[in-house]
Amino acid sequence: MQNAFINNILSDLKVELKEAFDLNFEKKSFFGKPWPTSLIPNRRGSLMARSGALRRSIRAHATPAAGTITFTSSMPYAAINNDGGTIVVTAKMKRYFWARYYELTGKVTYNVKTKSANYNAKTRKVTAEAVYWKAMALKKVGSKLTIRQRQFIGHHAQVDTIVEQVADRNFKALATQLKTILKPKP
Repeated sequence: MQNAFINNILSDLKVELKEAFDLNFEKKSFFGKPWPTSLIPNRRGSLMARSGALRRSIRAHATPAAGTITFTSSMPYAAINNDGGTIVVTAKMKRYFWARYYELTGKVTYNVKTKSANYNAKTRKVTAEAVYWKAMALKKVGSKLTIRQRQFIGHHAQVDTIVEQVADRNFKALATQLKTILKPKP
């Protein structure tokens, strides 16, 4: 009965906390604390919710023996976004930055059928986002970039409230079960 009780609490917590953390993506904040805006000027929505891949990648794992729930993500950039920090610019990153710049300026297009690049200066236009990517591409390999924290999972007072509510609900259900079991039979 004790193991079932703990399993019920962990199972309920897993579902409710995952929903609460998922809501952070919808509200673009961590329980009401807004995420910093992106330095990349764009018109395609929030940096953290553009593709939805990070949001969909979050998994919850309950370990009843330890009485814990662990939230994980398969996305390699999940931790740096959740915690913030610095990353080192690599040559591969610079190639990506240049590719984004060329994509936005229309300077280079790629024809899939002929498998060739088309350099078209006539269609070239420079947007604020293109300027950003060019600045990123011009950074030296080995320089550092600061990633601002956009926390979506972690401890918060609202997490404590959810834990208390789930525990209370399960204790009340246990009390009802015990009353039924211990009720004298006529």
